[in-house]
Amino acid sequence: MKPNKVPAASTSPVSATTLPPVQAQTLRHAVTQALNAYLSNVDEEFIRDFYATVMAEVEQPLLAAVMQKARSNQSRAALMLGLNRATLRKKLRQYQMLD
Repeated sequence: MKPNKVPAASTSPVSATTLPPVQAQTLRHAVTQALNAYLSNVDEEFIRDFYATVMAEVEQPLLAAVMQKARSNQSRAALMLGLNRATLRKKLRQYQMLD
């Protein structure tokens, strides 16, 4: 019996626009549901600087998930995120995520 071969990694970058529609739609759908649920539970008068709030709430778990996927390899994580490694380190420091 031959062992299963893992396909070689693609050299082309993957972005939300190049993902199969189901995967891109799934993430968009999840975000839309979360935003709608949040907004339905908050009075409009209390919503200020919502864009910055959302970005801060999303960025930290995004960094954590990618760092876990990259097994804490910052160079690999930066490549996955499309960021410069120095920018990634700055963001990791911002969220106190550096060892």
